[in-house]
Amino acid sequence: MGAQNGKDLLIKVDQTGDGQFETIAGLRATRISFNSEAVDVTSLESQGGWRELLSGAGVKSASISGSGVFKDEGTDERARQIFFDGETPDFQVIIPDFGIVEGPFQVSSVEYAGSHNGEATYELSLASAGVLTFVAV
Repeated sequence: MGAQNGKDLLIKVDQTGDGQFETIAGLRATRISFNSEAVDVTSLESQGGWRELLSGAGVKSASISGSGVFKDEGTDERARQIFFDGETPDFQVIIPDFGIVEGPFQVSSVEYAGSHNGEATYELSLASAGVLTFVAV
């Protein structure tokens, strides 16, 4: 796989729950990270005193973040409403030439900023709220 264009990493939201995803408007930078908690099962019997981890255990999670230009479009409004209503709708993250991650996320923060001589911007953070699926491209 060769180098990829950053603008092709997209965050999409299911606007109405019908499985039709729309790219969140105005994003300039996006990021997804996957995490898994380690469960330490080291004991006095651990060989050589090395730490042992329990395979397949621990909580898995993913977080999504993005920042961009405030456009006040339908997807901007939907992201705000998801936050205020505490909903966990399905989102998709398109990772170019890699695959699609899909599942429920909660909007954990929305921030707006602007300077006197610049554009209004926003930042969005999401936390996984259930089982995620991955489909390779």
